[in-house]
Amino acid sequence: MPAVPIQFYNRLTQRLETEAVYGEGPLRFVYENPLGKIALHGLVKRALFSDWYGRQMDAPKSMERIRPFITQYGVNEAEFAEPVESYGSFNDFFYRKLKPEARPVVAEAGAVALPADGRHFVIPDVTLGPDFFVKGIRFNLPALLGDAALASKYEGGSVLISRLCPTDYHRFHFPWAGTPDTPRLINGPLYSVSPIAFMKRPSLFWENKRYVTRLETQDLGTVMLLEVGATCVGTVVHTALPDKPVRKGDEKGYFRFGGSCFITIFEKGRVRFCDDLVENSALGREVYARVGDVAAQRL
Repeated sequence: MPAVPIQFYNRLTQRLETEAVYGEGPLRFVYENPLGKIALHGLVKRALFSDWYGRQMDAPKSMERIRPFITQYGVNEAEFAEPVESYGSFNDFFYRKLKPEARPVVAEAGAVALPADGRHFVIPDVTLGPDFFVKGIRFNLPALLGDAALASKYEGGSVLISRLCPTDYHRFHFPWAGTPDTPRLINGPLYSVSPIAFMKRPSLFWENKRYVTRLETQDLGTVMLLEVGATCVGTVVHTALPDKPVRKGDEKGYFRFGGSCFITIFEKGRVRFCDDLVENSALGREVYARVGDVAAQRL
């Protein structure tokens, strides 16, 4: 039986598109084949595998992968802050910086910015999780945050899940101005965050290794920001300093090689997500949009 294509709505082109999945063959083998599941649980989900793969992407020889990757996935070289020849490894290219004008931050005072490039999915009210997330499965905030008391503060709150593919820009940014605390590590395995893996294991968001940051704001209360690691992404680098005020759109950090995920959680009654995010999420479909573009309006 042929694989079902992964479709998403592209905000830039305003049409449905099919995702070109990096490493689709191995992903489908590991998550959809009984033999592959042995490799998944025995090796692939473990930090040891991601550490090993990360070292391959740090090696000078990995530079050979850069140009073919740009060509195959249509990565826009004109946006790069530095020339391709300056990258000493594939990882250098992977967490590259972009020219500031390539990702303008929405200027409207009441607009909440998207924190990352990628495919975005929203849950407007987390109590609707079994309908908006995966049919019959509740989005597990206490498990995700690793703190039941903290999670209770966000009952009825809003969730934005931003999935980054290996082809995306892999730096993440603050969606709103405020003061972040020190990121708190919750250790865990490293399942892929691809839809191929997600459909087999919807709980991966609150199982995987992740960092939790509280962003204290004047207008939106305490916004929770989470970086979720994934297969081949055992390393999250935080570049923002804790307890130092940040502006909307300032860089928070970056992911090293692989697909990954950034989750933003708002208190109840604080924001209203954009219509295209709500409408497509209700259909179980992600929306591709870029960091700095509008995600929601402050209420």
